Amino acid sequence: MTLFHRRGFLRASAAGLAATWWVGHSSAADSPVEVAPEPRPALPLDFTKLTPQDTLFLTWQRDPTTTITVQWIAPPSEQIPAVRVAPRFGPANWTNGTVETKPFGNTDLKVYRCEFVGLTPGTEYIFQIGSSSQVHCFRTMPAKATNTFTWVSGGDSGIGADAIATNILAAKQEPNFVLIAGDLGYDNGTSAKVAVQFIANYSKHMIDPKGRLIPLVTCMGNHEVRGGYKGRRSDATYYLPLFDGLYKDTTYNVLDFGDYLSLVLLDTGHVSPIEGEQTQWLEDVLRERQDRPHLFVANHVPAYPSYRNPVGREKVLGVGELQRRHWSPLFERYRVDAVLEHHDHTFKRTHPLTDGLYDKYGVPYLGDGSWGKLRTPVPPEKRPYLAKVAKAYHMTVQQLEGPQRLHVAMENGSRLLDVYTTTGKRPAKRG
Repeated sequence: MTLFHRRGFLRASAAGLAATWWVGHSSAADSPVEVAPEPRPALPLDFTKLTPQDTLFLTWQRDPTTTITVQWIAPPSEQIPAVRVAPRFGPANWTNGTVETKPFGNTDLKVYRCEFVGLTPGTEYIFQIGSSSQVHCFRTMPAKATNTFTWVSGGDSGIGADAIATNILAAKQEPNFVLIAGDLGYDNGTSAKVAVQFIANYSKHMIDPKGRLIPLVTCMGNHEVRGGYKGRRSDATYYLPLFDGLYKDTTYNVLDFGDYLSLVLLDTGHVSPIEGEQTQWLEDVLRERQDRPHLFVANHVPAYPSYRNPVGREKVLGVGELQRRHWSPLFERYRVDAVLEHHDHTFKRTHPLTDGLYDKYGVPYLGDGSWGKLRTPVPPEKRPYLAKVAKAYHMTVQQLEGPQRLHVAMENGSRLLDVYTTTGKRPAKRG
């Protein structure tokens, strides 16, 4: 982003943020089909009345430049609906997909999943489910990070009005995807109703102003698992049936976007221990990707909390001590551009840190998980690693343009909380 554009962005009014964000970006040609989002009724309390349209959402199991996964939750059906996809513009050359089903926790519902591969990067597509006349739209990620693109990150959503308001704000930014890093609906591995309501809210509101469905990427938090920590895969009763396409063998993974962006998605002790196998895997993954233009880590529990006490509580779970010991040195060594962390229900940005101290070549930690949950943060004067905090429902818009990254934290109501820039790759760790 040029200095001129950045100044223009900072001068923009909150009400005009979405429009300002896309100045200079041409829109696609008129669509030959109607794909504008349609209002949907409230989620029926009776699970037997769920339709694919109530819980439809997109996600990824592998490279987002050439694939998409269509999913929904619905009652079992003798006739599984077909899904077909075609480019949005030009001839309607339809491709049929294969729909697989699997149980949804301890309910009679099923998860319906259809993955399409071999798609064209940077292209808009339409798709239909079964005999429904409704046409949905999405776009694949670009092949290269040569043009500006955006995505939204946050955590700790829930299903209340504040979470819905953040959904709506996020969708207005026209992001290529949304990352919610743990504590999605707060089902605690025990409430199917809460898990379904979270997906229904996402399905209803995460449609951008051009009618495109916005894919959802997640990682696990304590409220996805019965007991919160040290659980088994079966304790993530409703989370893994939806997201085990990406987390097939472990509850951590890396999602590579072509050769320009990697999201390393970690489990902060909810099913997989932080130390041991996950840490060794993390080192291998970061070593292989240390020269990637954009390298982000996302996890739920923060290494540098803004609410909880991080000191002297090794036996208390969820305060970040194990991450600081095992993971932060790897982030520093392998030049991670930013760590996105959550769990504390505030807005926070740390200074760039090395060994917990300010270092202009260090790693910034952004987040703290207030998509739909809120607490009062500890002020920076009491936590020297904190650069900025606020008590605010928020999400962060990550804008990537070439080697530059703009991280814009926005509060419900479109007020800007923070604008932070990272550029290029940090030098390799000294010494």
